[in-house]
Amino acid sequence: MIVSFGAAAGATLAAAPLTAGAALSAALPMEIPSPTQGVWFIGPLPLRAYALCILAGIVVAVWWTQKRLEARGGQPGQVLDVAMWAVPFGIVGARLYHVISSYQPYFGPEGRPLDALKIWEGGLGIWGGVALGAVGMWIGCRRHAVRFADLADAIAPPLLVAQAIGRFGNYFNNELYGAPTDLPWGLQIHAWNHALGRAVVDADGNPVVLGTFHPTFLYEALWCVLAAAFLVWLERRVKLPRGGLAACYLMAYTLGRVVIENVRIDEANHILGLRVNVWTSIAVFALGALLLLRLRRTQRNEQRSEDQREDQRGDQRSDDQRDDQRDDEPHSLG
Repeated sequence: MIVSFGAAAGATLAAAPLTAGAALSAALPMEIPSPTQGVWFIGPLPLRAYALCILAGIVVAVWWTQKRLEARGGQPGQVLDVAMWAVPFGIVGARLYHVISSYQPYFGPEGRPLDALKIWEGGLGIWGGVALGAVGMWIGCRRHAVRFADLADAIAPPLLVAQAIGRFGNYFNNELYGAPTDLPWGLQIHAWNHALGRAVVDADGNPVVLGTFHPTFLYEALWCVLAAAFLVWLERRVKLPRGGLAACYLMAYTLGRVVIENVRIDEANHILGLRVNVWTSIAVFALGALLLLRLRRTQRNEQRSEDQREDQRGDQRSDDQRDDQRDDEPHSLG
């Protein structure tokens, strides 16, 4: 009886996790639902989720960057002043990068050049935004007496958080997803009408579902948040040169982007078998690494020069003290 009871108890305990797991699987959704609408109208005015996500990211980045810049000696309102230059430059740059790197829908056979202006339908390339946004930031810094390197370091973590928030605009547009998957966090994707900003519907009025795919927008958003947290931790633990945190931003973001880019299945141009954005990420990572090495070398040279000046000042003080001691010694009378 004891053996029989033990076997029965063991079987019960072994089955318990399976039962709990089955119950949990039944309780949790087996996919992430996607919105069926990305545009709402207030009278004739369209309210687009894509634009709202980008705007929310900008607001958070400006607010947090201002706090960080003030901790570096900045003045209230300086970040907003510079943002008036950096944001328009960044948006134009992001759109230009997208149109150039994916030119076929606009300038290819049967392309529509005017669609290049329809930014509300999606299509912003982060590296064009960073490059031209940096130009706008440099102009704003010169006009408002802000040290460019200090602002670049201050904006590095907030920019990653802004990118994470902005990626949810792709979620509302049902775009930029990965390969099909049956994982519990698979993303349901609808056939999408970009002109109307909503899902295509069938004859019964139900949204047309294309399938369940890897949510690469979510992967990138999570990576951006983790990278931002890492940069905040890094600057507290390591004495970086001015501009060093901005260089680390370039490397941290691209490290994840290379992986995530290879999961995506949306149409993209390829060079030597790799997506253009992969090559861009590799180049930007290398640029960030070289920039950090140069800044660290400059930092060491400046520290060495400062140490030499301090040694010289110390030697001068020692000489002065010896001269004072000789002056204080009694002189013998001849």
